[in-house]
Amino acid sequence: MLSMTSDEIQKLQKEVRLLYHVAETVHSLELEEVLKEIVSVVDDVSQADSVLVYVLDPNKRELVLRSSKNPHTELLRKITMKMGEGITGWVASQKQPVAIAKGASTDSRFKYFRNLPEDKFEAFLSVPVLSKRGVVGVINVQHKAPHAHTHMEINLLAAIGKLVGGVVENALLIEETLSLKEALELRKVVEKAKGIIMKRRNIGEDEAYAILQKESMDTRKSLKEVAEAILLIDKLHFQ
Repeated sequence: MLSMTSDEIQKLQKEVRLLYHVAETVHSLELEEVLKEIVSVVDDVSQADSVLVYVLDPNKRELVLRSSKNPHTELLRKITMKMGEGITGWVASQKQPVAIAKGASTDSRFKYFRNLPEDKFEAFLSVPVLSKRGVVGVINVQHKAPHAHTHMEINLLAAIGKLVGGVVENALLIEETLSLKEALELRKVVEKAKGIIMKRRNIGEDEAYAILQKESMDTRKSLKEVAEAILLIDKLHFQ
């Protein structure tokens, strides 16, 4: 029978409590909220200087930075890596964690982003976010100073990556569904607006669409806002 010391038992109990905490905390249906909750939980567990979460875009097959402990509003959705690219891409393709105690940027797999300050940090722990269907993302934890990751840290982060995988996958499906719905609604309202412009000015479809685009750029409003304004004016005009 395997015997455990009191310290090992306490560590195991702590790990179990943390996993229960993850299961209770990460439950939102909106992807942005899910990722914020994941960052918060991982931050509590790791006490790291940086937590980054990448999500796999199923259409482009690339990992996209979607959430961060440190404010990187201008970088979210801008930083991407293909499967197998960088340590993050390697973790996603191999479905295995990577733990580097110091000199992370000297690893042959490392990909440097000049505008991401965390790339200068010493320690790097990366784990895949897994659902039943496969990889849906990657969680990166970084420390400014060298940091020896314990087996408990690595195993716990890897467990969190597996535990939240299904939630992330569901949130991604909802986001994709909403995006498709919004795209269809935009197409409908733009088509109606184009029809009004074509009728009033006696011009073709391409010319009418060009007018919509120019108005959108000139007024710094979205195409949908411009199209809806045209529909409203047309409705008021004929009342």
